[in-house]
Amino acid sequence: MPSVNPDSSDKDAEPFVEVDPTGRYGRYNELLGSGAVKKVYRAFDQEEGIEVAWNQVKLRNFCDNPAMIERLYSEVRLLRTLMNKNIISLHNVWSDADHNTLNFITEVCTSGNLRDYRKKHRHVSMKALKKWSKQILKGLNYLHTHEPCVIHRDLNCSNVFVNGNIGQVKIGDLGMAAIVGKNHSAHSILGTPEFMAPELYDEDYTEMVDIYSFGMCVLEMVTLEIPYSECDNIAKIYKKVSSGVRPAALSKIKDQEVKDFIERCLAQPRARPSAAELLNDPFFDGIDDDENDI
Repeated sequence: MPSVNPDSSDKDAEPFVEVDPTGRYGRYNELLGSGAVKKVYRAFDQEEGIEVAWNQVKLRNFCDNPAMIERLYSEVRLLRTLMNKNIISLHNVWSDADHNTLNFITEVCTSGNLRDYRKKHRHVSMKALKKWSKQILKGLNYLHTHEPCVIHRDLNCSNVFVNGNIGQVKIGDLGMAAIVGKNHSAHSILGTPEFMAPELYDEDYTEMVDIYSFGMCVLEMVTLEIPYSECDNIAKIYKKVSSGVRPAALSKIKDQEVKDFIERCLAQPRARPSAAELLNDPFFDGIDDDENDI
């Protein structure tokens, strides 16, 4: 698909370093984020005239790990089926045999991830934090009531993204998500240790692990501390989590209502409320849905 370009010699035009097979999406050389598995670049959708995110995975890094490659393809297949305004949406996907890469285009959030956004804006009202929390819960409720049920398994503030101009929050990075049928549990250890529910380590868990992680996200949003930052290695975190010892940051919260809400999320699996139940919690009384929340 050719783009409209009246003057190809325009020196102000930012060059694409790569274009997708259809010619619709162009990738810039600006890195938005980088993880163990993929790199995310700023890109442009020439058909819609909007900026997007170009996610690129170098498959040669996993040539000895077919399970990882299958997981990456699973993420893409999963993303394509999800349509919810609090979940990052997928626009296109393709593999590049010449460069041995898997590429997929997702929507881009203007303000980056919630962890960095919260650090940048240190003075935020409790009302705003509740609005963000409510939107995360709406995304989780969508995943958990999806048929089949989807467990994120790696929910943390770096996997939640923000459109700061409208206060919109979206869950992303579903690369560790598990799809399970009703009344089934999942069986593999994955996630970010500080945010992992104790039953995740026992390899027998349900979507309630996401509620625990959500509680830790609220704790980080309120305190600006990553949970268990007092621990200097994963073994110490595991010992505290499995023993039911709460993060030190929790004791720093003076607002009892906030502390009680987080504790409900961190309760034993059977006692943890669902995302739907939490959305009706008195904690959110007076927190109206945003104008964009339809």
